[in-house]
Amino acid sequence: MVLETFSSFVATNAGTSPVLATIVVTPKYIFAGATCSGLPKTFFLLIDPTPTIVDPADQEVCNGASVSTTFNTTGATGVSWTNSNTAIGLAASGTGTISAFTATNPSNTPLVATITVTPTAGSCNGTAETFTITVNPTPVANDPADQVVCDGGATTTVNFTGVATGYSWTNDTPSIGLAATGTGDIVPFVAINGTSSPVIATITVTPEYTASCTGGVQTFTITVNPAASVTDPTDQEVCNGTMTSNVVFLGVALSYSWTNDTPSIGLPASGTGDIAAFTAVNATGAAVVATISVTPHYGSCNGTSQTLPSL
Repeated sequence: MVLETFSSFVATNAGTSPVLATIVVTPKYIFAGATCSGLPKTFFLLIDPTPTIVDPADQEVCNGASVSTTFNTTGATGVSWTNSNTAIGLAASGTGTISAFTATNPSNTPLVATITVTPTAGSCNGTAETFTITVNPTPVANDPADQVVCDGGATTTVNFTGVATGYSWTNDTPSIGLAATGTGDIVPFVAINGTSSPVIATITVTPEYTASCTGGVQTFTITVNPAASVTDPTDQEVCNGTMTSNVVFLGVALSYSWTNDTPSIGLPASGTGDIAAFTAVNATGAAVVATISVTPHYGSCNGTSQTLPSL
């Protein structure tokens, strides 16, 4: 018996489907010029194509988003994949499409997972491709401090902090001198209040991590007190030993303070609130004039003083 073999060769399949070759082998016995053929035998040679896969696009998603991936292959009967970072909520490995899963990121920085995908055709593996899934953290804004300012006064800078790449905000009362909407920190501006009562603006801040991920809002207020004012009180002229009239201060104010440049008339050098009637004193032989300066206050906001002489 003589054993004959095929010489080895490089199998080729330039198509996208398996190629089946049918090999028919006929045994022969040659002796003394005579050739005897035996029964032929048949076997098959199946050549799978080289599987390929289109490089999947990278993905960037928000914490809590649903993620899935399908693969575009040529000449492949399947795919297998591995995942370098299971913290994003995806298993370490799998086959076929990546079914929808909830992306997770419990940290304050982006999590990046590298997915390596290998196309297969039977026992043949094609060239692997990689793509990334980046899961951004949930953006958070720290609650800014409220502010109270006077009409015509400057606010302080509002620097937004938290876990975010940017901040957007809305203002429900643009009349205070701040725009209705904006992005980023709020720089100082001159506060406006043209009324006689405090104006309160509520600022709502939304943190963002990239343009697509937003977090829970925070709110703070900017209260603009009105310009404090006092109506000029009526001057008084009284006689020594007689009672003055009550001085009731009127205006836009929560309180009033006053000073008296001549305490010898029977009125202290300073005080707060209205001035109750008192007995006027003049121990000289000439008229004594006391000048009372009144300053209105609205919280920490001081208005323009008014004066009244008392004789």
